[in-house]
Amino acid sequence: MGTTKNVDMSSQKMEVKIVEAPKATNDKKLGLSVDTVDSTSTTAADQPMAKTTKPKVIRVRGKKYSAVKSKVDRTRRYDPLSAIELIKQLSYSKFPGTISANLKVKNLEVTGEVTLPHAAGKVRKVVVVDEQILKDIEADKLDFDVLVSSPEFMPKLAKLAKVLGPKGLMPNPKNGTLTANPAQAVKELSAGKQTLKTEKKQPLIQVPIGQTSMETKDLIENLQALLNALKDKIVQITLSPTMGPGVKVDLESF
Repeated sequence: MGTTKNVDMSSQKMEVKIVEAPKATNDKKLGLSVDTVDSTSTTAADQPMAKTTKPKVIRVRGKKYSAVKSKVDRTRRYDPLSAIELIKQLSYSKFPGTISANLKVKNLEVTGEVTLPHAAGKVRKVVVVDEQILKDIEADKLDFDVLVSSPEFMPKLAKLAKVLGPKGLMPNPKNGTLTANPAQAVKELSAGKQTLKTEKKQPLIQVPIGQTSMETKDLIENLQALLNALKDKIVQITLSPTMGPGVKVDLESF
């Protein structure tokens, strides 16, 4: 406890009481509880998260789809004439639907080129790069569907790759848009020339061959041109409209 000392302050004596600080006491004596943590234990945050599996997506078809699907014999492969006539009946869109040829090919290396004899829908706008086109691209005015270039313009186009690349508009020799003869390329591409290649991870190629409003004869000729371009590389072909089920085609009937 405290002690008392006499201190001489000039002519008067004053008592100064010095109080010592209490000694540290044990927590247990004070009645305090202390939680101990085992350094070897793990908390919920330390536990690795359990792998979650994505729920399966169940695709529910509408009444219109179900109604027309019943018209298709799933075990049959139709000849081209019967297949296209049936596709026209199966299409239930309120607008002329696009008929696509869905091709299953032998491997991921399958490529080719085709020019359909009949326009398969919207006519693509093909332009050749020049100084004005470069200014339009810089201003984000991309009023074209295909860009053709000669080799001398490529250094300037390379600076615009961030704009053209994501939109698939960068000229490339593989699809005929980078060439020493741009005029010839424009003529072929405007006529419907297409580069055929598989999807990145599946041996599948999808090509529009026309619209349901076209003559059946013209659609058959477009389909024939497509098959000629890939020859014996096709394993299976299915035709389908924009809205409606698909129909398998008998390859041996061509």
